Amino acid sequence: MKINKNNRFDTDQFEEILIYFITSIHNKNTEEAILWDLAKNCISKLDFKDCVIYLVDSHNKTLIQKAAYGPKNPKDYELYKPVTIAVGKGITGTVALTGTPEIIADTSADPRYILDDEMRFSEICVPIMANGEVLGVIDCEHPEKNYYTNQHLRILKTIASICGIKLNQIRTEKRIKTEQEKLLKIQTEMVALKLKAFQSQMNPHFVFNTLNAIQYFITSDEKVKALNYLSVFSKLIRYYLKNFEKETISLSDEIAMLTWYLRLQKLRYDKRFEYTLNTVSNSTNSDARIPCFILQTLLENIIEFSVFSNKDHADINIDFKISEENVQVDVDFNFKNTHTGKTNYLPEYRKEISKWQDQIRMLNLTKDYNIKKKVALKTKVKKEFAGGQVVLCLPNLI
Repeated sequence: MKINKNNRFDTDQFEEILIYFITSIHNKNTEEAILWDLAKNCISKLDFKDCVIYLVDSHNKTLIQKAAYGPKNPKDYELYKPVTIAVGKGITGTVALTGTPEIIADTSADPRYILDDEMRFSEICVPIMANGEVLGVIDCEHPEKNYYTNQHLRILKTIASICGIKLNQIRTEKRIKTEQEKLLKIQTEMVALKLKAFQSQMNPHFVFNTLNAIQYFITSDEKVKALNYLSVFSKLIRYYLKNFEKETISLSDEIAMLTWYLRLQKLRYDKRFEYTLNTVSNSTNSDARIPCFILQTLLENIIEFSVFSNKDHADINIDFKISEENVQVDVDFNFKNTHTGKTNYLPEYRKEISKWQDQIRMLNLTKDYNIKKKVALKTKVKKEFAGGQVVLCLPNLI
């Protein structure tokens, strides 16, 4: 590019530089590639002696040197002794803080000047911005005093604006990609968790034990009990198959399912626990909708813990309080002393029981349900676990 004695540029040649820069960075997809292209193939053609391009580290409130032209770039794509400047410090840091470009005619008279590799008397600093945010700074220096003009400023502001648009595009695309990958991971985990919950509900051990109990009633000539439990078991299976892919369920259907489930579990474990279900409605529409399968998973964990820990007996009380916005579920459970006549035994299938708190965590992440939980444990003498209370606040999704 030709420059006259007043440091003025040929307009046509400057337009050529801009067109080249825009074309060159079009297919670049990293910040480093764009900044090095800006330094080596754009700033270099402006006949500047030295240029360093910074990016703002918003987390640490600093400016980091990322690319350069001149003494700071001795070869290839390397920086000579890169430095970090705090936002607000020095001329460069001030421009990063204010977002206002500056021309310094004599740096020796400006106390903000920070010496990097060697003293230069002229400096021009232009922020790289997007959507009102400073992303970085283009900082150029020259050994002569009063070197930079308003035309230099206009040129660098134009270049910085193009660079800011491209950097913002890359960051936006990267953020969207990261969010999509995070969402996909969460959704995959949620499907796996839901499948695990379904598998635990349809576990062969549970199914076979239930069928064996029904068979016992048949062989004992207690046909009425056998038919009743077979009816409950078939309803439970149909409920699982019908609602497996659903995200929400009516509270009345969920309570019916819990009743069937608890009846079967009580039969399966030879009446080693008792239960009650109570509903209180504070709204005109008492049939709320809640996320599927959370409550059964919670109760399953309580029952299996009671049996696995060899408790003599468990009392489980479930209270539902319904409002227009929420469904509060209070689960209060109490265990009697550990039965000493049995040894602890953990069947393999119990290891596969889905954790109800994991379900809540995943639902809050994927659906933004804001489910709140409170867990309080009870202990007796010698710190023996005696029960507890779980309070869930579920959204009313009706």
